[in-house]
Parts: sequence; structure tokens; C-alpha cells
Amino acid sequence: MFSDYKHLTSRVAMLLLLTGSALAGNDLRVEEVLHHHLDSVGTPAARSAAKSRVVEGTAAYKILVGGSGRIDGKSVLVSEGHKFQLLLKINALKYHGEKFLCDGDKTFVEGTYDDHSRSEFGEFLRSEDLPLSEGLIGGTLSTTWPLFDLDARKGTLKYLGRKKVEGNEREVVSYRPKKGTDMDVTLYFDPQTFRHVMTVYKTSVHAGIVGTNPEGPTSPIPGGAETASARQQQTRYKIEERFSDFKENDGLTLPSRYDLRFTEELANGFTKTVEWDVTTTRVLNGVTLDPRNFRIP
Repeated sequence: MFSDYKHLTSRVAMLLLLTGSALAGNDLRVEEVLHHHLDSVGTPAARSAAKSRVVEGTAAYKILVGGSGRIDGKSVLVSEGHKFQLLLKINALKYHGEKFLCDGDKTFVEGTYDDHSRSEFGEFLRSEDLPLSEGLIGGTLSTTWPLFDLDARKGTLKYLGRKKVEGNEREVVSYRPKKGTDMDVTLYFDPQTFRHVMTVYKTSVHAGIVGTNPEGPTSPIPGGAETASARQQQTRYKIEERFSDFKENDGLTLPSRYDLRFTEELANGFTKTVEWDVTTTRVLNGVTLDPRNFRIP
């Protein structure tokens, strides 16, 4: 009996040791992903020298779901420290593209229709500005990329493992800002190079009753028929960023292709997906920028 007890105790101790090692491995793994990812962009000296950046390119606006069409235009991404402006411009009849701003503190989304109203994408980022306020939009193309300065951002990374995504193996990491959010932000890295190749943002808005909930003051109350009905009336949102065709410039390896997609799935079942397909034509690092680039109206 005593022998059996000693054997069980030994097995429990070993299980706890292995569990602790696995947790430590996960903690170490996310540090490794971050370290290798930063190295994939450039040396510490090259990264710190690029305190500002201008990325110019061509842009094609497409409606992929819920309509059709394509209009060619241009893109400009200007960034300095934690400040940035992303301009996606087309010459359509009423809609002229997108303009997103962050002055390092506040964010702004410009109304780009003739009547100064915002697109569905713009309206979403106006109300759910995490991708802008955290500097996530644009990935490593922008100096605001939070992984460049994670200590200052105080964001949290969690390693989710290696997974097959769209037919390719990816190292998967979640990102959570210092302030809580209902938005899921998932980062994907190439396991060979540790280049950042994709970010996916997901959130949903529930119609129906809201009330006290540990998830937040305006989150639907879990459970019950009323909540089930509210879930059926939810609107889902997703932003997808894909980065490819990496090229070296001033000692930094950055993507030259940038694909930005926004999907809105309404409660009535109607879905619309729009895409901005950007190809960079010029990258300027360490340039002096006019402060008006980041001035919020």
C-alpha cells in the first residue's frame, strides 16, 4: 500500500514537473518568436535608426463579396514613432478611399464620401480603433508596429502554437493591449524566417439585451432565450492583413505587398468584403516629416 502511494506521489510530482516545463516552454517560445521576428526585420541598429518611414505604393480597391468592381489608386503610409497616417486613395464617383490617423494618443478616421460620411470600414475603425491606437495596422511597414516597442506599448503576447493556416505552417501568437478589449487579434509568422505575414482581427456586436457581465458593462448577459436571440442578431466584423514579397531597404527587410481586407457580416445575413491590394513602389527611412501629417482635425 505504502509502495503504491509512493508510486502515485512520484507520478503526480512528475506530471506537475512536466506541466510546469510546458508552461515555461510556452513563455520562452513567445520570447523566441519575438526575438527572431525582430531579427527578421533588421539589426537593432538598423531598426532604431529608422525612427520615421514613408511607404508609397499603388493600390487597387476591390469589392470581393456583396458586389463587384475594381478601381486603381495609390497608397501612402507615413509613420514616426507611435504616430502614423495611412492614406488609400481612389478616384471613384462618390467614394475616395480611406484615411486613418493616430497622433500617438488619439485616432481619427476621415469621412471620404462626397457628403463626408465614412465607409463601413471607416465607421468600424472609428468605433473600434484598437488596430489604429495600438499601431497594428500596416504591420512592420509602420514604425508604430507594437512589437518594435512592446515594453512601451505594454501589450501581451501569447504563443498559440504552430498551426496550418491557408495551407501553410505558421507560428501563431495572440496580442492583447494593456487595456482590455473584446477584439481578438492574432498574429501569424513564417516558421522559417519569422517574418510577420498576417494579422487577423475579429469581433462581433450583439443586438438585443445588454447588462452587467464580467466581460464588460455593455456585453450581452450570457445564457437564456433572450441572449440566444441576441446572438442570432449579431453583426460580425473581420479585418485581415497579409504581407508578402519581402525586400531589403536600408538594412530593413519589409514586405512590398500588402493586402488589407474588411468583412462585415450583418445580422440579416448580408455580407460585404472589400480589399485594398497595395504594392509598394518606394520606401524612405529616417526622413524628416511635417508634423501636420499626424494632426487630427
